[in-house]
Amino acid sequence: MQDFVQLWVYLSATPLFGLTATLVTYLAAYAFYQRVGHAPWANPVLWTVLMLALLLTVSGTPYPRYFSGAQFIHFLLGPAVVALGWPLWLRRAELRARVVPLLGAVLIGGSAAAGSAVLIGWLLGLPPALLRSLAPKSVTAPVAMGIAEQLGGVPALAAVFAVLTGLIGAISGKYLFDALGRLGPAERGFALGTAAHGIGAARAMQVHPDAGAYAALALGLQVILSALLLPLVARVLGLAG
Repeated sequence: MQDFVQLWVYLSATPLFGLTATLVTYLAAYAFYQRVGHAPWANPVLWTVLMLALLLTVSGTPYPRYFSGAQFIHFLLGPAVVALGWPLWLRRAELRARVVPLLGAVLIGGSAAAGSAVLIGWLLGLPPALLRSLAPKSVTAPVAMGIAEQLGGVPALAAVFAVLTGLIGAISGKYLFDALGRLGPAERGFALGTAAHGIGAARAMQVHPDAGAYAALALGLQVILSALLLPLVARVLGLAG
């Protein structure tokens, strides 16, 4: 027990704490996820976030100290997103044949995601800064933060909304798709990538290779179109801050 306490004191005082805590917690959550047959409610990202939040609260560890180690994992998000291009390359002929309907689908899906969030927030009487932070909720978090800043929103809130959106989509997607009837892996994956960005794409990858490829495509298209169109639409409508 004394050795464990000494190890805890050492890790908590160095950047190794954030890195070690994140890796150990995620591996434990992923092992449980596999044990229950990849059930959506056992999404490892969700449980990793919850367990890390509990750990930081109980141990009294400030978030900056935690992130000083966890930033190494954060850095790998970029290469991980780029790696999603490989399954797209393997299906390039199929994707070229569907380019027009795919572009139309991601444009409609992205518009519905942003528009519905802003409309619901407006009906609930949320302040303008929150509405601008909600608009890019279906774009992966780093891009959502940049878009929110251009719109006059709060980047940190945009990141929180993006993560929550991804988790909700990854957890509820299967049940929603089953309720809608017969949808193939490609359709399911594309919908998850459009509405739930990277977290949804990760879930799709675990379910079926085609679902993962189409989710990655939708994620990439959503990032490009949202970054180009959301600030433009906000200016036209006079909503930008």
